[in-house]
Amino acid sequence: MPHAIRIHETGGPEQMRWEEVAVGAPGAGEVLVRNTAIGLNYIDVYFRNGLYPAPLPATLGQEGAGIVEALGPKVEDFKVGDRVAYAQPLGAYAELCLRPAARLVKIPQGVTEQQAAAIMLKGMTAWYLLKRTYKVRAGDTILVHAAAGGVGAILCPWAKHLGATVIGTVSSDAKAAIAKKAGCRHVIVTAHENFVERVRAITKGKGVPVVYDGVGKDTFMGSIDCLAPLGLMVSFGNASGPVTQFNPLLLSQKGSLYLTRPTLFHYTAERAQLVKAAQDVFSAVKKKVFKVSINQTYPLREAAQAHRDLEARRTTGSTVLLP
Repeated sequence: MPHAIRIHETGGPEQMRWEEVAVGAPGAGEVLVRNTAIGLNYIDVYFRNGLYPAPLPATLGQEGAGIVEALGPKVEDFKVGDRVAYAQPLGAYAELCLRPAARLVKIPQGVTEQQAAAIMLKGMTAWYLLKRTYKVRAGDTILVHAAAGGVGAILCPWAKHLGATVIGTVSSDAKAAIAKKAGCRHVIVTAHENFVERVRAITKGKGVPVVYDGVGKDTFMGSIDCLAPLGLMVSFGNASGPVTQFNPLLLSQKGSLYLTRPTLFHYTAERAQLVKAAQDVFSAVKKKVFKVSINQTYPLREAAQAHRDLEARRTTGSTVLLP
């Protein structure tokens, strides 16, 4: 029988178990995929620790790539042997998995399965942040937290390609060089620099029109203080923990600011939107707009260690789990 990483209760990485699982034949509209690469994302931690609820027991993981092994009834867009990738729903940490055909996309020539697994969720997240949540334009100066992380390593060079000046924050000196190479004009090391003061100095007191913040409670209030009047605070992650008890009156006091908490699902809810997002990401990879930096790989059965390293900020760029 195939194996998967499952949790029977929420908590730390020790709750993750390598178990045999029964995978049935695909039903109507479903595809059986043999995973060859699985992406690691911070959202996996949120499901594991219970911040995001899921029915238990649960197979973790949102993002993966592999080969079509079988088709259910009413599946017309795929055939056995196709290389495919996906970024939802839950259940990617598995050797074999059933996926809704509507949530699959074909991997084009010129993109490897490991690359696809590393960029489906993170790449499409960068896509909607840059092109839909706030449309970055040439001449913009933007702030990106965790610039050396999985989303940051894609978002920063893509924003630079669009003509923006990117200010990136990182947690250590070691990550500063990575962020610089990824396209950040200015890099702020939060371990020994005040990022609000630096952003204000860089922008000559004006602030930035948008902040992309995937860190959460540790940076949220400072991010608000980095915004120019009418600026947009994009809170898209909680790596340091969720933001709680925020008073919206502060948005008025700080300059009639805007606040959004977007998720990828709402930007790709319709299949046409999903295909458009994936095609744009794959096109950017092939044009080398950004480099797919797979800096860590782990055997799938060692996913718990990958979670420990991710939470301890010992990873950079993308991490891929190999079945």
